[in-house]
Amino acid sequence: MAPSPVATLATRARFIARQGARVAWFAAHGEALKRLNRRLKAKLPENPRPFVPPSKPVPSQSELLAGIAALFRRDLANVEAGIYPLPRGEFGSPGNFLSLSRHFFEDAPKVARRRAEGSHQEVYRETKAEKDSLPRYYRQNFHFQTDGWLSDESARLYDFQVEVLFTGATAAMRRQGLLPLAEILRQRDQRKVAYADIACGTGGLLAPALAAFPRLKGVGVDLSEAYMNEARSRLRPSEERRATFISAPAEALPFGDESLDILSTVYLFHELPPEVRRQVAAEFSRALKPGGRLIFIDSLQTGERPAFDGLLEVFPQLFHEPYFASYLSDDLDGIFAATGLRLASFDTAFLSRIAVYEKV
Repeated sequence: MAPSPVATLATRARFIARQGARVAWFAAHGEALKRLNRRLKAKLPENPRPFVPPSKPVPSQSELLAGIAALFRRDLANVEAGIYPLPRGEFGSPGNFLSLSRHFFEDAPKVARRRAEGSHQEVYRETKAEKDSLPRYYRQNFHFQTDGWLSDESARLYDFQVEVLFTGATAAMRRQGLLPLAEILRQRDQRKVAYADIACGTGGLLAPALAAFPRLKGVGVDLSEAYMNEARSRLRPSEERRATFISAPAEALPFGDESLDILSTVYLFHELPPEVRRQVAAEFSRALKPGGRLIFIDSLQTGERPAFDGLLEVFPQLFHEPYFASYLSDDLDGIFAATGLRLASFDTAFLSRIAVYEKV
């Protein structure tokens, strides 16, 4: 039964109020962070690597806000179509929001110092004894963040930090992966579908997937125990019963050959060296059944939305993203095709690409 006009208006009002407040909250944090960084700059050493201006224009603040507004209109349309429920938010109570805000600003000077010094190998120095369990490319301070991916505090703060960076739009970009997931599940018994989310992190896609599809089970795979623990803590009891978490690298998945119906991965490939991307693509193909699908969400690549090309070009200079520049021009469709994964659909959502690949 279709919802009544009153129910539709109520849902729309709740969505607009929540997402509007979210954008305002994170935009305010972004502005406060800029002021803080300006004050810190005079006390910090000069960055050893001079800034190289992008070759293409960077979008203005108004253009970025227009892109966020378009994303949220799409997000609301999906909610009203019943594809997934009204987002409940990933940060919990107002008290937790304020606590995260305080910890965010306490950590910000540490991030600013690393950026100014070009320091991003603290994790490597601190984890030399774990070289057999953690890949070298993984053991560094991506984004100059404290502890890299390896501490409880990093796991607690990460999503908040990313939402400040993208003005509250990140979760909505991830949720666009639920649309192809819904299309795949439409004609299937969810209880019999083998699904895994690779590099699940704090559960940014896995959690809303389990909430949207109440009979679906999912396996979250990640290298960080801390991030998987954070993901588990954010699930409701009915979701936690359907979730399993396994620590493993994406290039050596803990699944048998042709054992999975659906794989998803969100913002993984731009964090991988080029040769590892190819290893991971081969693993995805190996683990998927014939006809199985890969839901792939990551940053836009150069040319996919030309208005944002300048921003993509400058991004790795502002944050420690050692493999991002190579990602921008890598032939993703060709990489997957070489392993037997054919592009089935492609779309963009603000600064993200959403592609679905089918195992031939």
